[in-house]
Amino acid sequence: MTTITLRRPLVSLNLPARIPALITMAKGIMAALTGNTATFPSPDPSLAALSAALTGLETAESSVQARTRGAVAGRNEKRRELVTLLEQLKAYVQKVADANSETSAQAIQSSGLAVRKNALRQKQTFAAKTGPISGTIVLTAAVTARRASYEWQSSLDGGKTWTSLPTTIQSKTTVPGLTPGVTATFRSRTVTRTGEGNWTQATAIVVK
Repeated sequence: MTTITLRRPLVSLNLPARIPALITMAKGIMAALTGNTATFPSPDPSLAALSAALTGLETAESSVQARTRGAVAGRNEKRRELVTLLEQLKAYVQKVADANSETSAQAIQSSGLAVRKNALRQKQTFAAKTGPISGTIVLTAAVTARRASYEWQSSLDGGKTWTSLPTTIQSKTTVPGLTPGVTATFRSRTVTRTGEGNWTQATAIVVK
């Protein structure tokens, strides 16, 4: 089994290359931060600034789709503006997360951003990675017994609510039909003849 070294949870801003996916991702982050004042009381940049930049990119992308002359350069500039604000937001979310190490991972996930971890010696028991087809995620759990089943759950709101996925008898499953650009969170647990195991630590990933 692979062994990694984990430290504090770090914010990951894995931006999609395609503009529609970037817009979808930004909208997801906006939705996660709206009303989330208990964790993020003063977002930097403000939600108003993010909304304005997002609207500007959507409008510019519509001009590109309409094949308006010179629209691509304008669209690319609007993309740079939005990405700059998202990078600024990433730093803000990291600062908030670092203020409370016990809930830092949950705070990051509740912002709509993903968690990237570097830490202490710990066995990797659960992993999520982009699948070979757009909109799919491949989940892998550690094999804990010869006869076991594996339960999987997903969340699209940073772990506030969970949806059960089909149980498997293999320690690997593929989750299809996800929207590119959204941040999805996953966890799993093993069920053996002795009973149900504990849920793994949640892992967030941006769908490609």
